This record gives sequence, structure tokens and C-alpha cells, in this order.
Amino acid sequence: MFTPVKTPELVKRMFPNLIWDLPSREKVIYLTFDDGPTPEITNWTLEVLKRYNAKATFFCIGKNIEAHPEIFQNIMNQGHAIGNHTYNHVKGWKTKTKDYLENVNKCQDIMNSHAQNSEFKIQNIFRPPYGQLRPKQAKALSALGYNLIMWSVLSIDWDNNVNMEQCLKNVIDNTKSGHVIVFHDSIKASRNMKYALPKMLEYFNEKGFVFKRIPELNQ
Repeated sequence: MFTPVKTPELVKRMFPNLIWDLPSREKVIYLTFDDGPTPEITNWTLEVLKRYNAKATFFCIGKNIEAHPEIFQNIMNQGHAIGNHTYNHVKGWKTKTKDYLENVNKCQDIMNSHAQNSEFKIQNIFRPPYGQLRPKQAKALSALGYNLIMWSVLSIDWDNNVNMEQCLKNVIDNTKSGHVIVFHDSIKASRNMKYALPKMLEYFNEKGFVFKRIPELNQ
């Protein structure tokens, strides 16, 4: 199945309540990482981001937070934003709305519990696994106060049919100021991501861009 690297404008217009980018007059890029925390790759990702003075947003899976709380704490300690990616990476199109909301809220409770003894504030931002979200689910999540963060550009780092050079090219060729970029801090994506991430950070740094976390958003 063909996966578009860049989100088509028609899709954005069809789903105006979803956040696809964050237009800015600054030269700013919003890096995001899905599916962690993962021992084999998340801490490496954090070290690379630190090297380039870059901030990002990590959309975490609840069960992974439970399994690796020290890595989750490391993400918070380094000043990155945290987002909700469901408790166990459920597919919205195959899940009843009630069950989906329970899964999302379970993840949010876990994130909040791990941040309760710190000054770190967990935002109500959510990204659906696989990009799958029914209109009824989106409406219900918005009513609960979640901002639904999609993306401008997919690196497609998870796809074994995409080589390392193409993964990097996907990002460099399609990214503009205000765009939200998706990588994955997962084992499946690690080969491509480990190649592409430092090179794209260097490329855009040299062009005067800064990398920021998803800011506080109003509903």
C-alpha cells in the first residue's frame, strides 16, 4: 500500500479539527517520535537531540511507560513534550469508540501518575496509532480536552522497503517551517531513524531552523 510522505492539502481540509501543522513565521520544525519508550532506541534518540540542542514531542504507548518508567522519566527530565499514543497501540478503525476512549484515558492516567511528583506538565495531546481515527472517536476525544496531533511529513522510517537514504530524503525534501515530522523510537524503525535523524538535524540546523516541542494548545 502506498503511504504518502507529505499530507495532501485535501486531507487537511477534510479533517480541519485535526492538527496537521503549526504555521509559524519562525524557522521552526516540530519533531515527533511515536511508539516508545523503547530501551534499544529512545535513550539514543535523546542523546542525539541533546547534541543538536533540539526539543521534540514523544507520543508514548502506555504499556511501554509501565515497562520502562526510567526512560519515560528521562524524556521528561530533558524537557521534551509528552503525548498520548494509546495504552497498547490500538487501531481506531477496528475498535469501538467506548473501548478506544478507555484505552486512551488509561494511557493518560499512567503518564500523569509518573509525572505527579515532578514539575513536569503532561499536555492533553494525542496521536492515533496508524493515523486511524473514526470521526466519532475524534469528536469524543476533542470533547474530553485532547488536541489531536497528526503530521505534515512522514519519514516512513518503519518500512523495510524504504532504505536509509530515502528515509532522510523523505524528510529533507518535504519539510517546511511549521511542519510536524514523524519518526519512531521503535526497534522496527531504528535502522532508518538512526541514519536519518542526525543528518536531518544537521541539515536544518545549518539552514537556521530550530526544533521545538509541540507547544501548549488551546481547544
